[in-house]
This record gives sequence, C-alpha cells and structure tokens, in this order.
Amino acid sequence: MKLAVGSTNPVKIDAVKRTLERYEPTVIAVDVDSGVSEQPWSIEETVTGAENRARRALAATEADYGVGLEGGVARHEGVPGLTLIMWGAVTDGDRIERGSGPTLRLPDGVAERLEAGAELGPVMDDLLGTDGLAESAGAAGALTAGLTDRTRALGKAVACSFGPFLTEYYD
Repeated sequence: MKLAVGSTNPVKIDAVKRTLERYEPTVIAVDVDSGVSEQPWSIEETVTGAENRARRALAATEADYGVGLEGGVARHEGVPGLTLIMWGAVTDGDRIERGSGPTLRLPDGVAERLEAGAELGPVMDDLLGTDGLAESAGAAGALTAGLTDRTRALGKAVACSFGPFLTEYYD
C-alpha cells in the first residue's frame, strides 16, 4: 500500500505510519498547501484543510491513497471553551472519507491569545518554554500530561478516515 501524506511534518507522517503499520505502507511525504488559514477556526475549515492535503498529495504522486491531516480550533455548542480539534481525510481519487481525532478544551489563557490572532503552536511553545512542540508531543501531549500526544491523537483521525476503505460497510 502506497500512501501520500500531504505534509512534511514528522508527527503527521509518523501518525500515518504507526496507525497503518499492519498494512506495511510505503509513506511518501508531500509538501502541499492546505488551502486554509495557518490556524483553522472551525470544523469546516479544518476538514477542508485535511481534504485539500489528501487530494493534493495524491495528485502529486503515484500513491494508492492521499492522506491529509489538519489541526484546528473550534467552539462547540453546549461545550464551554475553545477546543483543539484534529481531522483526517483519505482519498483514493474517486471518493474521500473523513474522520476526527480527539477534542480537547484549551486553557483560557491560550484561547485568549488565539482569539487575538496568534497560532496554537507558537503560543504553546511560549507557554512551555519549548521550540517546535507541534513537531513533537504537541498541545495534546502537553495538555494531557502525556496521556496522549499529537502522534496518537492524529492517529485516531487517520484510523477514522481510513477505516471506511478497509471495511465492507461503506459504499
């Protein structure tokens, strides 16, 4: 199985490799534009970014599937605060499937900085005194005390978006 991942971020690539390791995939990283803002601000924008990454990665390669992963933030009706969201999309060129990863409430101080125009990665680096958190444990790792991390969280989005291609239950 040959997969084109619409990113060169090592965490996203690792999420795909780890999640689909039983299929012994060949994974190709492709630097593509998500077509959305650097900090997506809704489920719709985050899903669109994942879809664009998947389609563009597939189009740039001879892979069997294109995989796109996108993180964003959103407010959910009935749920307090601003949340971190993660979405995946997978396409074989004919159809596209989508699936989400975990949702995690962001601390109020982080949310305030994002609402003022900052991006999550740099805000988290500033908060934690790190550099490049988005390419390691990510906000998910830092805000759950390591109960999950960005790779595992994105892996759930990979599993949920790739699953429909692996079962007989979807058309």
